[in-house]
Amino acid sequence: MSDVRELVPTDFVTGTSAVCDAILRLRGDALVQELGRLARGLTASRHGRFVPGPGLVDPGLPGARVQRHAVAVGIEQFGWYEVSGGEQADASAHTLAALAHLTASLMQMHSLAQRSTHAYAQMEAQLAHQSQILDQIHESVLTMDQMGYITSWNRGAEQLFGYTSLEAVGRNILFLYADEDLGDEAGAVLPDQFAEHGGRMMEVKRRKKSGEVFWASLSLSPLRDLAERPSGLIAYLTDITERKQAEEQLHHLAYYDELTGLPNRTLFARLVDQALMVAQRNETAGCILFIDLNRFKRINDTLGRRIGDELLQQVGQRFKATLRDEDLVARLSGDEYAVGLADVRQHFEATTVAQKLQAALDAPFMIGGHDLRVGASIGISVYPQDGNDAETLLALADIAMERAKGDDANPDRSVAFYSQDMNKGMQERMRIESGLRHALGNGELTLYYQPKFEIASGRLVGAEALVRWMHPVRGIVPPSEFIPLAETTGLIVQVGEWVLEEACAQASIWQRSGIAPFRVAVNVSAREFTPSLPERVADTLRRYGLDPSWLELEITESTLMHDVDRVTAIMDRITALGVSLSLDDFGTGFSSLSYLKRFPIHTLKIDRSFTMGIPSDASDCAIAGTIVSMARQLCLRVIAEGVETLDQLAFLREAGCDEVQGYLYAAPLPAYEFEKALRENWLLVG
Repeated sequence: MSDVRELVPTDFVTGTSAVCDAILRLRGDALVQELGRLARGLTASRHGRFVPGPGLVDPGLPGARVQRHAVAVGIEQFGWYEVSGGEQADASAHTLAALAHLTASLMQMHSLAQRSTHAYAQMEAQLAHQSQILDQIHESVLTMDQMGYITSWNRGAEQLFGYTSLEAVGRNILFLYADEDLGDEAGAVLPDQFAEHGGRMMEVKRRKKSGEVFWASLSLSPLRDLAERPSGLIAYLTDITERKQAEEQLHHLAYYDELTGLPNRTLFARLVDQALMVAQRNETAGCILFIDLNRFKRINDTLGRRIGDELLQQVGQRFKATLRDEDLVARLSGDEYAVGLADVRQHFEATTVAQKLQAALDAPFMIGGHDLRVGASIGISVYPQDGNDAETLLALADIAMERAKGDDANPDRSVAFYSQDMNKGMQERMRIESGLRHALGNGELTLYYQPKFEIASGRLVGAEALVRWMHPVRGIVPPSEFIPLAETTGLIVQVGEWVLEEACAQASIWQRSGIAPFRVAVNVSAREFTPSLPERVADTLRRYGLDPSWLELEITESTLMHDVDRVTAIMDRITALGVSLSLDDFGTGFSSLSYLKRFPIHTLKIDRSFTMGIPSDASDCAIAGTIVSMARQLCLRVIAEGVETLDQLAFLREAGCDEVQGYLYAAPLPAYEFEKALRENWLLVG
């Protein structure tokens, strides 16, 4: 029965499907038997078979009883078909050839599919193997594309950051950054030249899922596609927080004083040397103050080291609180400290700082129930006069400190410069400063008044109030000696307040006595020109019942150089009171003329440095003439100070100057002498 079934002819379409199904499903002998059966069926042959494997095949002659055909594609042979006993030999040969061709094509495709499947399986196995390796190492490894979006995230990254792969992949790398690193490193992680040509290593701060910020060692390498084009980055991160903390601790131990937390001598010297390089470029001075505490050894020996250490800590805190942020303070050793001052315009500014440091020690230190008091002797060296590096300046300041400490009169207030000339000047300056403070509280200051005349009418129109110091021993101290000192020490504010008070008090006396009003000019320094000035002026006028037309404030160009809007607002408030404003020493400063029209100024004063050269100096004449011409264009009055000759007066009259003051008419006079001359109808000379 089975033989009869096999001999039933099968159409080629059905046979084709059967061959494809057999090659896909069967292997080995089962496939060989099924292909032989299909060959017999398609060729209607009694005997037929499929022989697997390569070999030479004799196809047989047309019409022969046995037909053979190789199952091959190109040089690759899978076997051959052999059939015999067909009823139509020629038809069988054609069918057998078609069957062989179909079988070969299907076998080739199946072979390719098997190899691809095997290669894919191998690749999957390799990737799984590599993934296992990455997950086993402790280092965190992640990849990102060229826009910084994370494309892979290993288990080490999960453990380091706390984010799972699902939470991290697809997000931009910036979400891991610590806030302070966003500005500095955002560009570093995204592609740049190192992504094109090589790796990069850095130490960075990163943030974990918990919010904890940590230090990491980051290594970046380029990720490339199959065409070797950059496609992203590979990042390797390792937590180095403990190492960084250890380094910071070592750095602190190496450069900071363990007791006070202040820089030690090594760090102080480095920072000072850096500051001196800046001072050299800016052509400014620098100073080092060497400070030695008085009476500390006795306290330390008597009360013990614990009390002594606490005292040193509190001294350091007071020094730091006294100084500006840009100043340097260090503890050198024992009870010795050092201060570095950079960008110093005048070396004697260091004296003011020294006095502030000494004053900071005036209040007692309450430690362990003890009321402790210490003072300080201070030596000063100056760059570049005394030295060009920190160690040299420190050594010389130490020598100066020993000189100061030898001042038995008051070592707690003793300050000495290394240079003898500077030391002598400093001592004189300190003497004047101390005397001026005493003068303010003991009635040694007085006002003199120098008249101002109108050129056209010859009548007196005002007077400038000038402060004089009546020293009980030296007599009258010239303003040139103490006014600059008052400016640098800040005493000018107290002096200015006293002058305004005294001038308004005297003007109110003249007002009540029936004298015709005239303007009393009071000089106001830049330090005084603050938003509180208008209220102080208003309060003074109110207390003395003085009409505002009696008062004029003279300000210098330097006052106008900073924050024009703020200065203008203060001026507007003053002029709203009815008080006049005059711009003193015009032409000597650096204010922009474009701002001048914005200020509510009534008068420009030509500085005496220009008046003195008139009329012999062509430049002075040109400057004075230009100021007068410009003032007229701006509808301002002009007054020239320092007029001493008739020739000067004639030039100024011809130029169109409105007012003059100077020794040609009168020197500054005490109030009673000024009033006497005023009542005798002061007239303009010439």
